[in-house]
Amino acid sequence: MTEYILEVEQIPSVYESNNIDLRFVSKDLVNGLKIMNNGTPYIVGNLALSEGVSPHKNINGAPDELDYKVLLKSGLLLGFHKIGNPITLTTGFPFSTYQLYKEPAREMLVGEHILEFDTSTFSNGGKKRVVTEVDKAYIMPEAVSCALALRKQGVAKGNFFMVSLGYGTFEAILSTEGGLVQRSSVSTFGLRYAVKLLEAELTKTYYLDLKNEHQLDTAFRNSFIFLNRKRVDLSDLKRKVLRQYYEDVVSPALRKAFDDNDFEKSNTMFLAGGGALYNDLSECFQEEFIDILDVNVPEDAAHLAAKGYCFNSLISNGGDRGRAMGLDIGNSTTVICTFKVEV
Repeated sequence: MTEYILEVEQIPSVYESNNIDLRFVSKDLVNGLKIMNNGTPYIVGNLALSEGVSPHKNINGAPDELDYKVLLKSGLLLGFHKIGNPITLTTGFPFSTYQLYKEPAREMLVGEHILEFDTSTFSNGGKKRVVTEVDKAYIMPEAVSCALALRKQGVAKGNFFMVSLGYGTFEAILSTEGGLVQRSSVSTFGLRYAVKLLEAELTKTYYLDLKNEHQLDTAFRNSFIFLNRKRVDLSDLKRKVLRQYYEDVVSPALRKAFDDNDFEKSNTMFLAGGGALYNDLSECFQEEFIDILDVNVPEDAAHLAAKGYCFNSLISNGGDRGRAMGLDIGNSTTVICTFKVEV
């Protein structure tokens, strides 16, 4: 099997308009993204978190919405600095929006993109402009892309259940070597459901001081939050709401999607997405399927979708690793994936 070395960069999926002259506030481009869209400057990702007032993103945004356009431009800019032009690009959507968005997204992606950005956030430079060329663009369902990444990296073969635990959407499919079993696909509420449960519990005791959704998501991931200058441990509450999320949303959806015939075809399940990194949540899967399936969490679970997109670009452009790129514009994190090419 050919060995492929994948390189991944990621930024928080948040942005905010900003007209302030920011100089030397970050160490490099990925941490100092300030990009223009229709004449308005936006700080993106880590820079938005450090310099913004209320950085945000819509959930499961459409291709024509501002948040998608800003994060797309940011991803293309970072990809361009890795591999140059032209780019074969693959991205995707959850099953719930895939059919609706795939054609508008593909039409928007193909062609030249003029990217204006400010380098003074991390250097002595100023405003710059580059043109990226996307010669081919492809759109895939996220869960299918995760399964492709596992197969291409030699982690999985044959039939297996693929579960994607994203912030906005939870998805599951039965993946076979011939493709997915369409009947088995499910798409429903993601980890945002658990974060909202946590927020509701916290408001019973604390004033949350107008904290936005991304700040609460960060606190959820870190298992603590600062309120009124006090550190509040969220470990027990987090465990409680994750189990409630599994019992209320995940388990019923899986019972509806997979039947005994499906379990006869495979005894392996893989968990992907940011939610796969929560031990409290993966334990719920282990408990439900202890006598049925071997539940696995790959080391690169949070990046599987972007890697699958990148492999699809490689397949589609005839094997040119120097032009292949995968872009996962997630609700919590945007991931850019390219292949390392030896010079």
